[in-house]
Amino acid sequence: MNQKQIAIIGGGPAGLAAAELLSLSGHAVTVYDAMPTFARKFLLAGKSGLNITHSEDYISFATRFGSAASRLRPALDAFTPDDVRDWAAGLGTETFVGSSGRVFPKVMKASPLLRAWLRRLEAQGATLRSRHRWIGFADDGFVFETPEGRSIVHCDAALLALGGASWPRLGSDASWLPWLAEKGVEIDAFRPANCGFVVGWSQNFAERFAGEPVKSVTATSEASTLPGEFVITASGVEGSLVYAHAASLRDQLLSRGSAILTLDLAPGRTIERLARDLERQDAKSSFSNRLRKGAGLDGVKAALLRERAAERDRTDPQRLAGLIKALPIPVRQTRPIAEVISSAGGVRWDGIDEGYMLKALPGTFVAGEMLDWEAPTGGYLLTACLATGRAAARGIEAWLLR
Repeated sequence: MNQKQIAIIGGGPAGLAAAELLSLSGHAVTVYDAMPTFARKFLLAGKSGLNITHSEDYISFATRFGSAASRLRPALDAFTPDDVRDWAAGLGTETFVGSSGRVFPKVMKASPLLRAWLRRLEAQGATLRSRHRWIGFADDGFVFETPEGRSIVHCDAALLALGGASWPRLGSDASWLPWLAEKGVEIDAFRPANCGFVVGWSQNFAERFAGEPVKSVTATSEASTLPGEFVITASGVEGSLVYAHAASLRDQLLSRGSAILTLDLAPGRTIERLARDLERQDAKSSFSNRLRKGAGLDGVKAALLRERAAERDRTDPQRLAGLIKALPIPVRQTRPIAEVISSAGGVRWDGIDEGYMLKALPGTFVAGEMLDWEAPTGGYLLTACLATGRAAARGIEAWLLR
């Protein structure tokens, strides 16, 4: 058999998923990664319980990728959440569905799955090279900095799976942007996704409540209204409910310079009931007592109202009830992209063909978070990285046959 030499640059989930299919087909696959170990972001995500995928019905699952959903759909159809669970089981990692619908390994760690995955790749003949940092193109090849010095790799096909721009200390630093741009690849600027926001609390509120969870609330942005919880930080807000609205809030900040997250602090009560119950409270009682007895609110929820409500709102039961049901939290800016969970932006979809090959660089393919898509947390990100890696592998095979 005349083996084809395939270079996969980036040893995260997308790159490893592609390597798995291509090495199984008998190609000579080498995976290069700049870091001392592979899939470091994957390992970090697994420290607190790896969200490997999500259990919601597949039709809904496939819509969670924003404007890129239609382009991602063929890749996801070929590697669904059920397929992800079967794949993990084949590597000795059984999974379970949590109360939120998220799917986790029973061991609640990423490391056993990754170790088994790397062993499988090596058993299939794939070569894994860490500490090999890609630094650009030269002589129709890919230039790497290695422990032994610079080297140029020539191959029959290459896959770039270098991640986006979040958590650069783990390897996805977007250093590849100028090299692809010089080759005519069109790239949308990276933006924070699944991010926290700066609010600008008073010093007293920030010092007292930073780290406090705000539970059992509903939050509304221009995109949607969703129940959940989030966390107060020293500078603003973060957590799953905030991340669910992050794209909408971020895009409003970019287009208008302002955005508001609106909170319902008492989703189980109507505004009429709240106004009636607050009206019954002794006007001479403290604000805290009136909130606790009339609305069942105390702690951080009461503090949020004190932080945001004007004095006239606190003494008017109707106005106070309205704020309890719709408390506006203006957000000033996103947290820096280097500290957020994932990023939007990247290589534009119209710059690749159906097989994930760059139109400007025939024989070079892309997958994972290098592409311009985003998704909420909860297993969607990892599933799409795995699915696009496999889709790019099929694209490479089809291109080599041509």
